Amino acid sequence: MNRYTKQRLFGGAVRAATALLVSVMLLVVGVTVARGGRVLLADPTIFLTPPGSRYMLEANGGFLHAVLGSIFIVGPATAIAMVLAVSTAIYLQSDYSSERFSDAVNMFLNVLWATPPIVYGVFVLTIIIAVGAQTSLFFGIVAIAIFQYPIMTRYTDEALRSAPETVRESTYGLGATRFETARMTVRAAAPGVIAGLIMGFARGIGDAATVLFTTGRSSNMPGGLFDSATTLPVMIFDQAMSFNPEIRSHAYAASFVLIVVVLGLIIISKLLAGRYARYTPAGRHS
Repeated sequence: MNRYTKQRLFGGAVRAATALLVSVMLLVVGVTVARGGRVLLADPTIFLTPPGSRYMLEANGGFLHAVLGSIFIVGPATAIAMVLAVSTAIYLQSDYSSERFSDAVNMFLNVLWATPPIVYGVFVLTIIIAVGAQTSLFFGIVAIAIFQYPIMTRYTDEALRSAPETVRESTYGLGATRFETARMTVRAAAPGVIAGLIMGFARGIGDAATVLFTTGRSSNMPGGLFDSATTLPVMIFDQAMSFNPEIRSHAYAASFVLIVVVLGLIIISKLLAGRYARYTPAGRHS
């Protein structure tokens, strides 16, 4: 077999794999959008309506409680994780840390990234039991922040490493401090930092295992920081297991809302990355 035949075979295999991946993705999204969209068209206010007293049995009301639960948990968790991630990524740069130390920390972060989310949930659950507390929004925020931290840190670290070296050289040449140089480097790496922020938020809002152990699966509206709550992925799991066909249809509606949110976040990240790229040394010109 000559090299041209190998090249054609390899090209065909790559195209076939891409077509298969796109087909599966379109099938999953299509079925969810078709079935969930039908439910939302029949009752557009279902995701803005609080649940009834017997929601998981009779499907009375809607799933506003899960929508708010997702926002109240993932929003603060993302903010906390982002502050820690940017701080860690800056410290891992050559201005502050040695290459050996940075490589060791990055290896540890890669292990954390590959750790299944359920492990984070069990870890925080152990803390909950040790302190004699109960599942609540607070512990859900803690668990999701821990889960998002390695993802955001790795994205931010790679973005900072990819920033033009001229940014550091020029700022130091002007007599800037390490803090001022770090600020300029983060600005130059803004597209990658934003991508890490959006990716962490999307992973957090789509996670069920971590929240299941730490926040609970309440069918009530979130009442406070130390009250039990639920999120969209957990509620979808509970709805899909129901014997009531109407409740199972609500699972598709909730899945539709979740997919729209994640796709919206991806689009927003692309737009923001493009916007900030204009202000970076290697970015587009307006």
